[in-house]
Amino acid sequence: MAIPTDETDEKSDAAGGAAAAGGFKPWLPLIVTLLLMPALAYGLTMFVLLPKLQKGLGGGHPAEPAESAPGDSGHHGGATKVNAREPGSAKAKIKVPLSKIVVNVSGSLGTRLLLTSLTLAGNGNDFKSKVEDNNDQLRDIASSILSSKTIADLEKPEARNLIRAELVSQFNAALGNGFIQEIYITEFAIQ
Repeated sequence: MAIPTDETDEKSDAAGGAAAAGGFKPWLPLIVTLLLMPALAYGLTMFVLLPKLQKGLGGGHPAEPAESAPGDSGHHGGATKVNAREPGSAKAKIKVPLSKIVVNVSGSLGTRLLLTSLTLAGNGNDFKSKVEDNNDQLRDIASSILSSKTIADLEKPEARNLIRAELVSQFNAALGNGFIQEIYITEFAIQ
């Protein structure tokens, strides 16, 4: 039997002290990650994703809830604000339908179909004629975008807004920047 000496006691105390002091250091990256990731997600959403979506959707959608909120407290004050901005744009806005676009859903091996009808909105005297002249090209672009979506993509809550933004972007690339201001999805059925 070995009798403990002062040297062995000091070594065991030093080993115990090192384990206790080193207990926090391994957790430091996890703690920093847990604190930093929500801040990064917020910053990315607010300063990168939302501005891109607003630009793709024409920029008018985020302002609409802010304008209708004052109308809830006082009907006349909210109505004049909305009417003051809409008459110029509502009278000048021309709408042209693109009906019945049917595509196979990606990844379904042809067993699932997506039926979509769109209404394109924009300004300008030649809007309707230009959309009608490029009808085949616009239908092809819409078919390409829609057929690339999987069932999982289409079932997401934000799917319609993402599709709308992608369609506006691609249509404007084909017809001219800012030509299509809004797209309304009037039919959206998956079979």
